[in-house]
Amino acid sequence: MGREGGGGLLRDPFGRPVNSLRISVTQRCNFECFFCHREGELNPHGELSAEEIVELVEVASALGMRKVKLTGGEPLIRRDIVEIVSGIAPHVDEVSMTTNGSLLGKFAQDLHEAGLRRANISLHSLDPETFRRITGRDMLNEVVEGVEAAIESGLEPVKLNMVVLRGLNDGEIPRMIEFSKEHGAILQLIEFQPVQAGTGPYWESLHHDLRDIEEMLKARSQRVRVRELQRRRQYYLKGGGVVEIVRPMHNTEFCRYCTRLRVTSDGRLKPCLMRNDNLVDVAPLLRRGGGGDALVEAFKEAVSRREPYWRD
Repeated sequence: MGREGGGGLLRDPFGRPVNSLRISVTQRCNFECFFCHREGELNPHGELSAEEIVELVEVASALGMRKVKLTGGEPLIRRDIVEIVSGIAPHVDEVSMTTNGSLLGKFAQDLHEAGLRRANISLHSLDPETFRRITGRDMLNEVVEGVEAAIESGLEPVKLNMVVLRGLNDGEIPRMIEFSKEHGAILQLIEFQPVQAGTGPYWESLHHDLRDIEEMLKARSQRVRVRELQRRRQYYLKGGGVVEIVRPMHNTEFCRYCTRLRVTSDGRLKPCLMRNDNLVDVAPLLRRGGGGDALVEAFKEAVSRREPYWRD
């Protein structure tokens, strides 16, 4: 399983272990969410093939990156997405995916059988008009069907990703808590970050600091679980339901416990979502064949370039 000679778990110059890989398999999407950060990508050129993605995962796995999350764009736009999942699943401990859910009703069972174990589904509103304003599409029903299909297929946990936007969907949080509880999903409330150029004006008017919400959840919880990744907190509510908070802005703890490396859709290792000046291009290594040791060194170089974006 994987390649020989990986040398164990990599650590960056700040002592942070790197044990997971977040792979953008495409920047294409059937939604037009106005705040989408596109995984921090700028001007991608093409996409890695399924075979190239599998080769990268083999190397990463041998270096200790045993969890892979597939993202986009919208991953299910790719016709070979099931092939990608089945190709990488034997090499890692867990394959998960972030999706807008609109196509998941068609693919959930096949993806689970191919080796997908978890899913994050973007669902920013349960109000049809607000959903359309955010996504540019009238496809709320399709996303809800995707949530149900994911749960029925055996994906666990299913997380509902809600970017909290002041004055637009923040009033829906109680409703979203109930919806997630009824469906057996975890609600993940995400702080809006000004990642892409041009989101500054949106951020200034729509940013909602989640600390007040987190205090409310703490008061309503019977138990709080602190996850290893970025010290995210999961609140197990007294009346049922689980809510996880993703609060990266000016959060040194969030960065201090980041354990992931990213791969752009066009084949560059990306040490941090927020930066584009420290990438390592591995597409040429993959395409001229026999990446082997050169890919290992590329991963090591990318890890050596990691540093916390928010720090003391």
